[in-house]
Amino acid sequence: MVVDASPAAVIAGEVGRIEALDYGSLWTGERLVGGEAFARHGQFLANSSRLVVGTGIANLWARVPEAMRGGATTLASAYPDRFVLGVGVSAPVVVDRLGETFDRPLSRMRDYLTRMDEVEGPPDAQYPRVLAALGPKMLALAAELADGAHPFLVPVEHTAFARAELGPGKLLIPEQAVVLTEDPAAGRDLICGIYGSLTDFSKPSPYVANFRRLGFGPDDAGSDRLLDALFVYGGPDAIAARVREHLDAGADHVLIQPIAHDLTGIVDQLAELRSALP
Repeated sequence: MVVDASPAAVIAGEVGRIEALDYGSLWTGERLVGGEAFARHGQFLANSSRLVVGTGIANLWARVPEAMRGGATTLASAYPDRFVLGVGVSAPVVVDRLGETFDRPLSRMRDYLTRMDEVEGPPDAQYPRVLAALGPKMLALAAELADGAHPFLVPVEHTAFARAELGPGKLLIPEQAVVLTEDPAAGRDLICGIYGSLTDFSKPSPYVANFRRLGFGPDDAGSDRLLDALFVYGGPDAIAARVREHLDAGADHVLIQPIAHDLTGIVDQLAELRSALP
C-alpha cells in the first residue's frame, strides 16, 4: 500500500478505518525518495491498538545493516508482537536512480543479514524477519537466515513453489494486487499504467527472471495471460477466490493491495471487500 502522498492526519484516520474493519495487518513499501519505512510504520502503530504492521519492504539500500536492526528493534520494543520486518534488495530500476549498481543480490543479502545479526539489541525486541524472495536461492536464504518470505508480484503458482522451497514452519506472505471492477479491460489498463515497467521483459529484473522461471516469455509482456496471473479484477467474490487459492497453495497470510488513486480510495475498496474475504 502506497501512502507517501497522504498527509499525516489522513493516514491516522485511514489506519483507524482499517483496524475498525477488523483486518489483521497493514503493510507498505518504501520509496527511497518519500516515506522512510520505520517512521511510516511508527505512524501506523501509533494510530492503532492491535494491527500488526510490516515493511513490504524496507530497502537495504536505504540504510546500513546496523540502522536496519536499530529501526526494527525500536518499533518491536515499543509495540511488542505487532511488528514484522520485511527486507529486500529492491530492483535495478530503483537502485540505478541512487547511482549504485544492482549486482550480487544473493551475496549482498547474506552479508547484510549476517551484519544485522551481529548487532546487539534489547532482549525484548523480538520480531519476525521475512525476505523479499522470489527465486530458489533467495527462498533458501529466507529459510536459513529469516523467518520466511514476502513475495511481491507473483501468481498463485509461485506461492506453491515458494512453499515447497521454504519447507514447513516458515512464514509465507505473498502480496496480491486487486482491482474492484467488473470490466477486465479497464482493470488491465489501470494495472499496465502502474506496473508496466515491472512486466517489461526488455529490462532485466528479479521480477522478469521470476516470470521466465514460471513459464512466461517476452511475448507475454503486457499480455492478458501474464496480467491475469499476477492481478485479479472483479467483484469481492472473485477477489476472495484468488486469496483462497494462495492460502490453499501454502500461504500463511495474503496481503491485499487494492489499486486506487489515493489512500482513502484504497481503504474504501478494503471496506467493500471485507465481508467476502476468508
